[in-house]
Amino acid sequence: MTPPSNRNLAGILLMSVAVLGFSLNDVLGKWLLGSYTVAQVLVLRSIAALLILAPLLVREGVLPLLQPRRPRLQLLRVACGTLEVAAFYWAVSQMPLADTMAFWMATPIFVALASAVLLKESLDRPRFIAVVLGFLGVVLTLGAGLDHGLLPTLTAMAGVVLYSGYLLSTRALRGTSAPVLAVYQMLGALTFGLFLAPFGWVPVGWVDTGLLMLLGVVGVAAHLAVTRSLALAPAPVVVPWQYAMILWGILFGWIFFDEVPEVSMLAGVAVIVGAGFWLTRLELRDARRGSVPAGEG
Repeated sequence: MTPPSNRNLAGILLMSVAVLGFSLNDVLGKWLLGSYTVAQVLVLRSIAALLILAPLLVREGVLPLLQPRRPRLQLLRVACGTLEVAAFYWAVSQMPLADTMAFWMATPIFVALASAVLLKESLDRPRFIAVVLGFLGVVLTLGAGLDHGLLPTLTAMAGVVLYSGYLLSTRALRGTSAPVLAVYQMLGALTFGLFLAPFGWVPVGWVDTGLLMLLGVVGVAAHLAVTRSLALAPAPVVVPWQYAMILWGILFGWIFFDEVPEVSMLAGVAVIVGAGFWLTRLELRDARRGSVPAGEG
């Protein structure tokens, strides 16, 4: 049997590779959005992702896809995930890469609050303090975001709320296999992209078609790496490594787009990441004690 320390290290490495993949995807997406619409990104990205997912689905069979568990919740998840991706791509086309990523780093804060409000899970004093600190970080980040316009900032905030809903619904559907969930998500994004496509479709050359489809290939590979990472190591061990995404965002934004983050944005990110680490530490503490917070089941 593989020692836990080796499994944890493998999980951390996989999560780190996934985060780098997501970050490079965001760079490529932002660059392509200088020439193409969000609809085109969604359509070609989804087609490529579905081609990659097809063998996995064939192996599992199409019956789980045709007979979904809890269809209304599946639909809600697809809607949240699709609109969140569209919001991210539009926001990152209007704002610096690091600024956009900074908003998404606040997702654990929103998930913790939504879990308490919607799922009636306990929010004890340490978690409540972490959530309050996280929102203070969001306020600081908002100050930097507003320099780029009200609409992009509101779109980014809406995207984070949608992403939180996507994560909560995914958690509620944890009995459904990952490939089936991924196929539903990509079909939703493809449908939404095709609906928007007539409004401003730009001719795409073969090279750029390949790059747009590469977004889907890298995205699926990164998602599979995250799934494997969580299978190898406990979530509190590997999830904090996702915060490296903001460091990649700052570095890549500076290298590729000559973007220098504002001091207020960096301060907000520091507070958000600190609050997120605190929440993760609390989860790790509960896991070590073998306890489950009241209200969670």
